[in-house]
Amino acid sequence: RVKALNPDAHLCFYGLYAPVNTSYLRRLGADTILGGEFESGLVNLVKRLQGDSNATRSALQAEPLISLGRQRFLVPDRSGLVALSQYASLTLPDGRRRTVGYTEASRGCKHLCRHCPVVPVYGGQFRIVQRDVVLEDIRQQVATGAEHIIFGDPDFFNGVGHALALVRALHADFPHVTYDVTVKIEHLLRHAEHLPVLRDTGCLFVTSAVESLDDRVLALLDKGHTRTDFEGVVRLFRSVGLVLCPTFVAFTPWISLEGYQELLATLAELDLVEHVAPIQLAIRLLIPAGSRLLELPEVRDLVEGFDEALLSYRWRHPDPRVDRLQEEVQALVKLEEARGASRREIFGKAWLLAEQVRGEGRQPLPRRPRGPARTPIPIMSEPWYC
Repeated sequence: RVKALNPDAHLCFYGLYAPVNTSYLRRLGADTILGGEFESGLVNLVKRLQGDSNATRSALQAEPLISLGRQRFLVPDRSGLVALSQYASLTLPDGRRRTVGYTEASRGCKHLCRHCPVVPVYGGQFRIVQRDVVLEDIRQQVATGAEHIIFGDPDFFNGVGHALALVRALHADFPHVTYDVTVKIEHLLRHAEHLPVLRDTGCLFVTSAVESLDDRVLALLDKGHTRTDFEGVVRLFRSVGLVLCPTFVAFTPWISLEGYQELLATLAELDLVEHVAPIQLAIRLLIPAGSRLLELPEVRDLVEGFDEALLSYRWRHPDPRVDRLQEEVQALVKLEEARGASRREIFGKAWLLAEQVRGEGRQPLPRRPRGPARTPIPIMSEPWYC
């Protein structure tokens, strides 16, 4: 439609999914596609178009499809964006809301998890955003009302020294501002001695992509941790006084109905029901173009073709009941969240759905461990998909 309105328009696509979907985007009319550290490419493209009236129609892209070059970043100009109050907010346990800002201290990731969309672009490399740039970005957001900062790094502890220096400086400048980060289970164990620093500098919670509690599935995803590791991190966080928010790919080709109920039962037994956003109970494995999952023969045999509109490969579970359960849980979450149901209410209904699909005798949902009730946790109005 853009080309129809303006045949001379130059269309540029950039981001993680752009370079791995080049052929599809070219057919849609893309002139330039940039992945990885894209800013230098964007600047070069603008200069090229300004200096060459024929560049718009050129079929040759001068900029690299993927660049991992180290850059000296500029502080983002957010002046043209809507007010932070129009974005997702954070609800505290006492019901108060905090206005949320967002920044990144690094990009890419040093790990090679098979299902991760970062890997086909960065290939195990990560890039640091200079500390002064990150702090100034936070400073300008605090000036416009931010009370909580999301660090959107794929893994905040990829550069642990950089990360710790940042949060210490953030807390020194703005002791009233809280934040959250995303860190691998593997890194939480390896850098356990640094967790008190997060707690003492205002970290409200840590998101970690646990993905599965089945060690076989974790090995297939090349996650670098086991179920035992995850359970160890749960205990570690409680001893330190930090909140852990696990995320999951609940539905994979290797999960069974029994395995799904085992996941729910374990979350209940570990008293993590409130820590898991309901949508995490419905997430289905995505296999994007370039995914390392395609290295596995069992995955190549499973996929049914690439759906360009969805930017992922289609697959069906060997047990159709599992696919039906996923669809029903997803619909349940959408309906119940719209009516304002609690996480525990939605969790209980997901358990009942799983029992109905299995068609076996009803089993009670495991009770949380005995002991004093834990303090409710902060909740984002829009869950973070990790």
